[in-house]
Amino acid sequence: MPRPPKPRNICELPKYSVFGPKGVKMNKLNKIEMTIDELETIKLIDYYGYTQEEASTQMNVARTTVQRIYEIARKKVSQLLIEGAVLFIEGGEIVLCDENCEDCMSSGRFRNRNRSE
Repeated sequence: MPRPPKPRNICELPKYSVFGPKGVKMNKLNKIEMTIDELETIKLIDYYGYTQEEASTQMNVARTTVQRIYEIARKKVSQLLIEGAVLFIEGGEIVLCDENCEDCMSSGRFRNRNRSE
């Protein structure tokens, strides 16, 4: 019997949970489901520029887990862009961060990073 997945620390829930091409009825498109922790890896690594090691510390999981989640998430994003599918973001084994996210994300654990760097 496999052990249950370890919950991933997430600083905040996504502001938007559905994305798709403009001008096409959603029921005519393929649906892609992305978990909240998959989105979190994209946010940490691509948006904030964290290394996989830093992202794993932030999410409180092993680096190899972050690597696996990130590869799955990137595959879904590429599929969405190429096929023009609808993306639904929901679910996953997550625990919301109980700290102030700004303090958490820019704490001494990581160098202060933002999109403009």
